[in-house]
Amino acid sequence: MKKILYSFLLLSSATLFAQKNTATKFAVANDIVGTVDMFTNYKKVIQSSQVYKTQAALPQNLKKFNSLAEKNGLTEFKFNTKQYNIDSVPLSDMNLQYELPKDNPVFIDGYEIADSNTLVFGDILAKMEVKNNDGKKALFISTKK
Repeated sequence: MKKILYSFLLLSSATLFAQKNTATKFAVANDIVGTVDMFTNYKKVIQSSQVYKTQAALPQNLKKFNSLAEKNGLTEFKFNTKQYNIDSVPLSDMNLQYELPKDNPVFIDGYEIADSNTLVFGDILAKMEVKNNDGKKALFISTKK
């Protein structure tokens, strides 16, 4: 009986961890993924922002971020200068750092990003863990510490 209860608790905790965090509001600037809160720290250089409330409303250049817009839409920020650099890293580098295949999908707050060439804002890497996802190891990133 204890084995069954333990197995159930283990499966339940894995399921809860893999759920999407509906509080996360993703944003993109210069093809770099972050959260709205992270980019608003750069108010001085933001030229404009546009909120797309649904996946269907995303313009063609943001369709590759379709999975991130599932719950809360997606915000696009444009900076007033192209010389402004945001600290970013490709997800493929993070996979290699955790000894995973370079092209492995990565999960950010439960949202799957299949393209490991996607750039993410350095601040988004608050907590990272390798977990099993349908029998395969995958990198799970949490934006909350």
